[in-house]
Formats: sequence, structure tokens, C-alpha cells
Amino acid sequence: MLSIETRDRVRIVTLSRPEARNAVNPALARALFAAMRDVEADEGVDVAILTGAAGTFCAGFDLKSVAGAEGAAWIAGLDIAPDWDPIAQPIPGPMGPTRLMLSKPVIAAIEGYAVAGGMELALWCDLRVVAEDAQFGVFCRRWGVPLIDGGTVRLPRLVGQGRANDLILTGRPVGATEAQQIGLADRVTAPGGALGAALDLARTLTGFPQGCLRADFLSGRMAPAELSAALRREWHSAGMVLAEGVAGATRFSGGAGRGGRFD
Repeated sequence: MLSIETRDRVRIVTLSRPEARNAVNPALARALFAAMRDVEADEGVDVAILTGAAGTFCAGFDLKSVAGAEGAAWIAGLDIAPDWDPIAQPIPGPMGPTRLMLSKPVIAAIEGYAVAGGMELALWCDLRVVAEDAQFGVFCRRWGVPLIDGGTVRLPRLVGQGRANDLILTGRPVGATEAQQIGLADRVTAPGGALGAALDLARTLTGFPQGCLRADFLSGRMAPAELSAALRREWHSAGMVLAEGVAGATRFSGGAGRGGRFD
């Protein structure tokens, strides 16, 4: 379900549910949250890479789980307190680590689909290395499943409000070339090359003095209080329409929309 490997000072975390295109269920979310907390705590690790097995990054949260009791219970227990501090009080998000604010950079190595919650997972990462045949998209638009894990917070800050509106409202697919043009992808590689390019990038980062790197890294991001308020606002906004999302997840579980169809 989750593969973890350390090379030099780089931790590689690989989603491995190929039968579900690496869709995240509650068990995988918990494991991924724990893995990223371990990255933060391990003094022998400077950079993490998040990737997916079998040619897919992540197809989102497992909608079959959302339609069942396990997923419903997981989502119900993820409320955000008004005074939450994402650095001092680490808590999981629906996809696992998406409410963490690490002091170390995380690079997404993306092959295949990074859609719906998988796109939110990629947005949580600090850099995105993307294969030429990869594809982003808010595909959950088809099912009435809202973005509840930082997508509406992080996407506008990366690509601008207008482009974010386009992607969020239409749910349309975005290929690697366009993703790089709008600032969603930081590097584009040949198919199959995302992990290797991400490793090269990560090793470059480990060669710098880490105290200075992490201080500048923290300063350049959203302030913890700003991130806390934005994620809490998104969570409560989405909560008003979660019943619609559960109904859509049930249709998906029944076999609708296979192959990315929007009809």
C-alpha cells in the first residue's frame, strides 16, 4: 500500500494501490500522514519525494470508500479547530499529509494521473516533476465531490485565480505542457523519467546548507495562521455539500463514469 525507501538523504514515499490507480483510502491516508511525519523527524533526511507505483501518481480519494461507512467515518473525524496551528499541531487531512507544514521540501514525481484528491496531494508538495504524458484535473467535478483538501487554497496561489477558476469549475484535464506553462509543473520529463529527475533535483537541494534553505523555504510560504484559516474555510464550505458528494461517490461505485467520461 505504501513503499518507503531512503537514498542518501532523500526519502522516497511511493503510493502502491495499482488496482485502484493509487486512490487513497483511510488506511493509506493514515500511513501517508505517518510517513511524512517521519520525514520531518528524521535528522538523516533533508528532502522527500512522493510518487506513485505502476505509472500513476494518484487518482484521488477512493470514492468507493466515500460511499461506505469507513470513508464516511474518516471524513467526519477531520474537522479543524478555530485555533489550529499547522506546525505545532500536526493533524491529517482527507488524503493524509495535506494539512502538514513540513520544514523540509517535498517533491512530487508525477506519472499518469494526478486528479481530484491526487491533484490536491500534488499541490501540497513543494515542487512537481511531471512526465510528458501525465494529466492533472479536478475530475471529482463530475460527481459533485468538493475539493476539501487544500485544492481551492493552493491552486490559485500557484496558477493565478483566473486559471484556477477554469480548472476548478470545468474539471477539465490538463496535460504536462499546459501545466508547465501555467506554473503547475516545475519540470517536465520524458515518460517514465519523473522519479529520476525528481531524485536529481532532490540531491541538488541536499547539497545546500540546510538551516538557511529551510529558513527561506518557511519564509516564502503562506504564514501558518493564514494556511490554517484558509483550510478551515475550505473545509466548512465543502461541508455544506458533502451529501451531494456522497451521492456522486455512490454512482461511481455503481460503475458510472469509467475511463474519465464526463457524461
